[in-house]
Amino acid sequence: RAKRGQRLPVVLSVQEVREMFKHANGVSLLILQMLYGAGLRLMEAARLRVKDIDFDSNLIIVRGGKGDKDRTTMLPEAVKEQMPLHLDKVRALHEKDLASGHGDAHLPDALSRKYPNAAKEWQWQYVFPSANLPVDPWSGKIMRHHISERTVQNAVKDAARKAKIAKHVTVHTLRHSFATHLLMNGVNIREVQELLGHKNVETTMIYTHVMRDMSNAPKSPLDSLYADNGVKGKNRVL
Repeated sequence: RAKRGQRLPVVLSVQEVREMFKHANGVSLLILQMLYGAGLRLMEAARLRVKDIDFDSNLIIVRGGKGDKDRTTMLPEAVKEQMPLHLDKVRALHEKDLASGHGDAHLPDALSRKYPNAAKEWQWQYVFPSANLPVDPWSGKIMRHHISERTVQNAVKDAARKAKIAKHVTVHTLRHSFATHLLMNGVNIREVQELLGHKNVETTMIYTHVMRDMSNAPKSPLDSLYADNGVKGKNRVL
């Protein structure tokens, strides 16, 4: 049983996820696919850099996740065709920024001091860059930041609304769904724990409650009552 006061996460069915994806396109669709397909948190997806996608090993390296810890998660096969095409567009944007005298990406302070030219290198650019080119408040330089939290949130909400999903869907709902669907597919809970970056397996255990609710729900006595009488339809009189 779930602990007292513990709230079960909102989880989408596989069909609901599929419907959401039908109502998204372009960069929005790719972000949704990464959130669900790799179990990324919002800022983990937003801050993802080019160097942290390993196409050969089908891995994503999540840098500075919750608790400032690094981890690896899966790169879905389903995005391996679209992601390089997306990165080609990002590279073209980066080269345009370089040509205009900009092209810096924000780097951690220690790294920027040690490697002052790294900020302009392709590998350090964000996978999902902002459409704007503002002045960085810390350095005073004009640089392209990562996509905003609001943009990602709006992409998720818009897809859920168009798919007519009545559940309260947030960015984190896709991560919850990633974990639950893995468990439903027989993936070991310890492996799911590592993919999510949970410190304790007890945190991951919450998804087993949702999984049981979704896949092993008992039959309602009302359904049994109608079935015993060979009657279909909730408004039929026994």
